[in-house]
Order: sequence, then structure tokens, then C-alpha cells
Amino acid sequence: MSDPRIAIVGATGAVGHEFLTVLTERKFPLRSLKLLASERSAGKKMTFRGEELTVEALGDDSFHDVDVAFFSAGGGTSREFAPKAVKSDCVVIDNSSAFRMDDSVPLIVPEVNRAAIAGHQGILANPNCSTIILVLALQPLHAAAGLSSVVVSTYQAASGAGQRAMDELYASTRAVLDGKPVPAPDALAQSLAFNLFPQVDVFMDDGFTREEDKMLYEVRKIMDLPELRVDATCVRVPVARCHSESVAVSLKKELSVEGAQAAFAAAPGLELVDDPQALSYPMPSGYAGREEVGVGRVRSGRVFDPGLTFWLVGDQLKKGAALNAVQIAEAL
Repeated sequence: MSDPRIAIVGATGAVGHEFLTVLTERKFPLRSLKLLASERSAGKKMTFRGEELTVEALGDDSFHDVDVAFFSAGGGTSREFAPKAVKSDCVVIDNSSAFRMDDSVPLIVPEVNRAAIAGHQGILANPNCSTIILVLALQPLHAAAGLSSVVVSTYQAASGAGQRAMDELYASTRAVLDGKPVPAPDALAQSLAFNLFPQVDVFMDDGFTREEDKMLYEVRKIMDLPELRVDATCVRVPVARCHSESVAVSLKKELSVEGAQAAFAAAPGLELVDDPQALSYPMPSGYAGREEVGVGRVRSGRVFDPGLTFWLVGDQLKKGAALNAVQIAEAL
């Protein structure tokens, strides 16, 4: 597929804006670009590569002149319109959770399971943002020593809940600083100003959240490790952009810290930043807007033997969403 005709569904949202940035930064070759959103956003103007484009209302006939459509408008929209796009001979790369666990839909992180792209039947799924960041680091460890189990705690930015959540973080933080009443949360479960809370998405019957379930089942599918044990605790923190993760892994065979660092340094999509004595380790402030996922604080585990513990930081809107989807399109 060369110079495809592209559409972005959900163009006016935070990830939609990030798609425009990523397509520009990577000089993605395209013949045309169509911006699609809800009726209330139709008519808005957005700029791409110096050209002003008008947002169109998403409809049943939106895809007759589109080769690849990036969907980032929620699961309901994806379930309704992705099959219609496929019927128009358009390949859908979907950012929602609508098709991720569908056995007929490949769930792709190109650095990890690029070969699975070839099995698509018109729809390809982009994984959850926290999952993408995690599997980039798990893959080189599994290749070097084999994985038995993973324990991960996430520190997830407001950006993971969209632009409204980011705006809510800013507004509530200003209120606290100004000594004013904090507005009641709307986009988030709790106020995030000078706060954090251990809930991302809704709670399930077993006490885990849906986000934590996503990390378990999506990691298994992407890495083709159906028996891998993954215990996740997902936390929302008062950071505008970039998710962080603390990870402990149980390995099948011994792997030294130096061996793990070498594996991380050689892995595509990762950047090793690991000199604690120099206060050098990945932080959200250094990874906003960047393509790479930073990994550092690599050390031998004190619980799992053999095992390792390490720290990850990645931009949720970039690699956790738009960039990964564009990389899938590039691989097509």
C-alpha cells in the first residue's frame, strides 16, 4: 500500500490531535487526509502540514474514498462504524477496546508482534496505552530469559482519560493554589489535584479494575503467552501527560542486571536511562512528546528468584496511542 488515503475518526479529541502531530513528524506518505468526528464537531477547522482542513461528520458513507482509517472515538463508535469501513475496502486501525480480545483481530505492537499484522481481516487493534509501554520492556526480557509472571503498578497521567480529564486536572489544581473550592470531578472518578487514586476504569467483581484486566489479557495475546501471570494495580496520578510503571518480573532463568540493561538498550522503542547515582532515570517531564519509552532503575529483584525490578515511562498519547497506530499503518 503506497500513499494511502487516510481518515482519522475522532479527529478533534486529544489522540486525534496527536495523530496529526505523528503523521507530520514521521513524514507519513499519504494521498489525502479526511478528518471525521461527531455532528457537533463538524465544520471545525484543523491544520495539517500547513493546510486548513474541515472536520466532517462521521457517517455510513464516510469511507468510500479511504484506504486506512484510524479510529479514536470510543468503543461504541468503533463497533458501529468499523465494519462499515471494512465493507468499503478500508483497513481500520482501532484505538478503542472494542476488538482487542476478538480472536479474529490482531492486537499489535509492531516492535513485539509485527508478523501478526499479516493475519488481519480488515481490522487491526491498538492495545491499551499501559499495555503498550509494558510489553516493549517485557519482550526483550522474555527473549533473553523467559517470563513466568509480572507484577506491575502503573502511575497513569490524566491524558489517559482524554482532554477533558487534562482540563479537569488543570482547573482543580488552580483552584487549590488559589484557595478556592475544588470543582467536583466529572471526567475522572476523583479529584486529581494534589492527589492520586487507585482506580482506572470501573471495578470488576473480583476487585480488579477493567484497566487491570486489560493489562493481563492484552499482554498474553500480544506476546502469545496465554498462561503468563500478570498482577496489575493501576493508579491515576496528577501528571498531565506520560504514564509510568513499576515492574517486577519472575524469570525462567537467571539474567544479570547488566544482561537486562543490554537487552533493553538493544530493543526497538526503548531508551535505557539508568544511572541512579547521577539522578538519571526516566521521568514524565522528560518523555512528554517523545516516541521512545524510557527504562531505568534496573535491579535484581528481592522477591522473585530469578527476577528483576525496573521502571518505565512513556507518553500515553504518543507511543501509547497515536504513534503505535501509525507504526501499524507503516507496516501495512
